This record gives sequence, C-alpha cells and structure tokens, in this order.
Amino acid sequence: MPDSKMDKSEKTITRDRLAELLNEDLSREYQAIIAYTVYSQVLKGAEYMSIADQLQIHAGEELKHALILSRQIDYLGKMPTVTPKPVKTSEDARQMPRFDLDNENDTIRNYRERVHQCEALGEFAMAEQIRQILVDEQDHQIDLATALGEDVPDLSSRR
Repeated sequence: MPDSKMDKSEKTITRDRLAELLNEDLSREYQAIIAYTVYSQVLKGAEYMSIADQLQIHAGEELKHALILSRQIDYLGKMPTVTPKPVKTSEDARQMPRFDLDNENDTIRNYRERVHQCEALGEFAMAEQIRQILVDEQDHQIDLATALGEDVPDLSSRR
C-alpha cells in the first residue's frame, strides 16, 4: 500500500536528510569499532576465545564501513561526525556479545532502510556501497548469534 512508513520516507528523503541519517550510522560504526576492540580483549574463558578472535576481525571491518560512510557523507556535501554512540560494558561476559548482537540488529534494519532511501534519490552507487556493508553486518550477526547459541534473528518483518 502506498501509505506505508517506508514509502513515505522514500518520498520525503532529501540529500541533507540522508547525510544526517548516514552520520547516525557512522556514529554507530564508531561505537562498534570501540565495542569490538574492547570486547575482543576482555572476554575471557574457553567458550569466548573463538568469538573474541572474530570480534578483532569485526573491528577492522567496522573501520572499513566508517571510511565508506565518511566518503558518502562528504559526497553529499556534509561533514562526517566524530562522535560515537555510547558503548555498553558489563562484568558479565555473556552480556557483551548480547550488546553487540542487539546493535548489529539495529544496524541491519537501518542499512536496509538506507538502501531504499539512496535508491529513492537515484543514488544507486551509494545504495550498492550500503549493500556491501550489509553483507558484513549480517555476517557479524550470524557470528554473534552463533556464539550466543541462538538462531539468527529474523529482521525481515520488524521495523
């Protein structure tokens, strides 16, 4: 139906608004870099060794995403943000992968919306850049869900 939330956002998106949203995404990438860097070093115990190694890899991939987003924001004529979203920590080792998984779920939802917004503006190359980031983010989601012994969350119908 044409009055869905997604359709409205596609019709009203502007280059300035897209740059704002990409800056929010960039703040989330900074958050992920920090979280993955810290969590990969403080997770202890045999059950977390594999995911700790994966988190180090994820940190590098998140940096790559931040660079891509910064370039796209600059392309849109705006200044990339320098402020990360807050990073949660916990003494409970199981909570850190949980925080990461929750953040990845939000990130995936946002990037799916960004792809539609980019396409609504005719920014197809930018949409492809976001799709490539989505591939990594979904891999991170799989790694984290697996480490937590859970099924990968189905985000296809949630907004």
